[in-house]
Amino acid sequence: MRPGRLIVIGFFLVLIGAVLPFLMVIRTVESTFLLNGVAFMASVCGIFLGVIGAAQYVGNAKERHDRHDRYDR
Repeated sequence: MRPGRLIVIGFFLVLIGAVLPFLMVIRTVESTFLLNGVAFMASVCGIFLGVIGAAQYVGNAKERHDRHDRYDR
């Protein structure tokens, strides 16, 4: 999967992980154990996907840069 797509998916998961507890605090959504777990897991998975996507993006950019330098010599 492309790194940009991983970063976007991770962002939306972290956003869900932040919005759900906010909705629970203002009592728009009833706070249940399952919904708390979903919010927590969405946040954790989003952070992991974002970090993995960022690492892949940097690795790909470094590889392109190294390949470009190799052909300039």
